[in-house]
Amino acid sequence: MFDQIARLPLLVIVIAMSAIAMMLPGAHALATADTWVAGTFFLYAGLTACLALLLALASQGQDRSDRPRRHLLSLLALFVILPLLLAVPFQQAVRNTSFLNAYVEMVSSLTTTGATLFPDSGRLPPSVHLWRATVGWLGGLFIWISAIAVLAPMALGGFEVRARRIATDGAQVTQIEKVADLSARLRTYAARLFPVYTGLTAVLWLGLILVGDTPFVALCHAMSTMSTSGISPVGGIAGSTASYGGEVMVAVFFIFAVSRLAFSRDGQGAEIVQFSRDPEVRLAMFIVTVVPLFLFLRHFIGAFEVASDMTLWSGLGALWGAVFTVLSFLTTTGFVSAAWDGSQIWSGLSTQGLILMGLALVGGGVATTAGGAKLLRVYSLYQHGRRELDKLVHPSSVAGSGSEARHIRRGGAYMAWVFFMLMTLSVALVMIAFSFTGETFEQAVVLTVAALTTTGPLAEIAGSEPIRYAALSLSGKIVLTCAMVLGRLETLAIIALLSPDIWRARKR
Repeated sequence: MFDQIARLPLLVIVIAMSAIAMMLPGAHALATADTWVAGTFFLYAGLTACLALLLALASQGQDRSDRPRRHLLSLLALFVILPLLLAVPFQQAVRNTSFLNAYVEMVSSLTTTGATLFPDSGRLPPSVHLWRATVGWLGGLFIWISAIAVLAPMALGGFEVRARRIATDGAQVTQIEKVADLSARLRTYAARLFPVYTGLTAVLWLGLILVGDTPFVALCHAMSTMSTSGISPVGGIAGSTASYGGEVMVAVFFIFAVSRLAFSRDGQGAEIVQFSRDPEVRLAMFIVTVVPLFLFLRHFIGAFEVASDMTLWSGLGALWGAVFTVLSFLTTTGFVSAAWDGSQIWSGLSTQGLILMGLALVGGGVATTAGGAKLLRVYSLYQHGRRELDKLVHPSSVAGSGSEARHIRRGGAYMAWVFFMLMTLSVALVMIAFSFTGETFEQAVVLTVAALTTTGPLAEIAGSEPIRYAALSLSGKIVLTCAMVLGRLETLAIIALLSPDIWRARKR
């Protein structure tokens, strides 16, 4: 029976999962005596389940090609069409918002951006906050599965940089050669990753409860951490009752947004030694070490610019605030430490928003829920630049030796450079689009980076003044929605979708 269910179209399975997910906020609203919200979610859960059943019956007996284009179109439909369905119970539960606002909110949640049009947490019922976090959690799960099952065989999503061999039936074939039977790969990886994803979320949820969070807030923050959506019912991790203990728990689980080796061996082994040698982990540790130290040490370098009554304990608190916030924005989650204000005062630097935007642009690991350019692409460009400098000193030297070189495929730096050029072009075009909607240059920059890197909380702290998504015009919200989808799928995947080679690619 499981095999028959798995053979259904991807969109049908996702709609059925959405119907099941609607039961969670409905049950929470029922437990908290919010009968309107409970009835709304239970009603639309039943209607959504009926829709999934009808679509499943209609798709029975139909031959579906296994071309890569179909799976890319399914991913595009997932982030464009599915929020139309998810926005209906959201709007009906809130009652005093437009359907466009509900749609933008659901696109933001599903793409794990976390850009909310309701910054006042009291505006939404608690169960609706839980729905936002649940949709973000589902979006993270879809990204986990699709990255390895769909994008990896097509050498997209960062896999165009990595050199990896996949063992299949005793033979070794490259990842770009294994494009056959993507539906089977989806079923296999979904069955493998769903228990891992759910188990890690449950462990973090229990951990946050143990350090002092309420079960409701802990569940929302656990789901938001695993999906890197940054969705919170209390205005962020700093607004919870878990204090620094909760930040430590969340920071530990950020490692799953740095490298996929933290949750999937993927044919490479799971030893701690190999994990520590992973280039994404090493680059992330370097960034998380250097940037907070720079902010911390600047207090002593430019002490005349800052207050002189700072103590050692406040300095250590500021250091932790910088470490947590840097790691959070590097993984494109967007949680801000309770000590971040102290970090800003301690460093005396008035342009820390630029640092956070730079971290979000770098992004997390390949095949994780994090957005951005990905650490592996940055690492490949660094290795390429290092190799070119070596050739200037030793023109007859030979590259390609060592364990680190095996992580990068031939031409990986070139593909990384192509991606950065496409991302630069995307930033320019989205900024122009925002400028046509009436936004200032600073607002356009912040909104563009926040949307393309799926780091919605950037708008709150990156600019000189907080930017409210709710204040955007109708055209501005449409541009924001398109940019969030583009940032989640990446420009390379969109170009691949339009490529005639992908259209002609058939199952081997």
